[in-house]
Amino acid sequence: MAIISTLAAIGMAVGPPLIYVDQAISIIKKKDSSGFSQDVCGVIIIANIIRIFFWLGEHFEIPLLLQSILLIVSQLLLLAICLHYSRASPEQSYFSLPRQPTEPPSANPAHTEDYEYSGPSSSQPPNVPVRRGLKSVMQEGFKSTIQGLKEGRRPFDFWQWAGYGSYLEFLAGLIVVLGIAQVGLGRWPWYIDALGFIALTIESTLPIPQFIANYRNKSCYGFRASTLAGWFFGDAFKTVYFFMRGSPIQFKVTAIMLVCWDSAVFAQRIIYGANPPANQTGVEFDAHDENDDESRALHDDREER
Repeated sequence: MAIISTLAAIGMAVGPPLIYVDQAISIIKKKDSSGFSQDVCGVIIIANIIRIFFWLGEHFEIPLLLQSILLIVSQLLLLAICLHYSRASPEQSYFSLPRQPTEPPSANPAHTEDYEYSGPSSSQPPNVPVRRGLKSVMQEGFKSTIQGLKEGRRPFDFWQWAGYGSYLEFLAGLIVVLGIAQVGLGRWPWYIDALGFIALTIESTLPIPQFIANYRNKSCYGFRASTLAGWFFGDAFKTVYFFMRGSPIQFKVTAIMLVCWDSAVFAQRIIYGANPPANQTGVEFDAHDENDDESRALHDDREER
């Protein structure tokens, strides 16, 4: 019995991070991360950071703590891969942004055609800040946010940034805020319980971004069947594990919700299939990728048209 319990604990700690290995390999082979929602990475990373702070107040099992640490590391790597092979910016590296020229153009006319000067004009003295009131800044920010929502953008383009550093900065800020809150409120049981519910509520939404992406594309292209199988069987295993081990109620509720959403994504897989969506062009195919024959035939048919 002790051996079975030990193996179950090891599987609980190592199993969930390994689910995404095949997904990462598939993205690298195809050089295309479209179809896989990078919001999945965000949900997992944020939820597990909060869960670690929850552990500081209520010491749940060590395998679950190790699982959180390994999931954070694996999702940071997967996020980097997704950004690197994003079709939105194929020629731009995921860790940097284009640099703006700060020097005036050369006097040689041959070099002025391909150069766009973005520095201060000769009629305006450099390094002179424009004075703007706080009210004006807040109004412009509010208008920009409202306009972005109307256009379908998220406030501050949350988790849709171009540079990998922006994600790391946000996560570092989140850790700092949670650390300060832990020092001030960590001795209160209601705060620890709230952390647990917040972490596991966020985690329970894990399949939702992928569900939405599949619905918009009317296809499960780019989302590996192995990842879906890992979700479903892993969450089913976790549900049984939590009830058998008497884990906190937060874990049990989360596991049940995850199984329900996994079933919904599985239904999408049956309905939509894994062919490229109608707006997908120029896809690089992998000889070992799933549904390769159907995808290649569909791609060739579009090329002939």
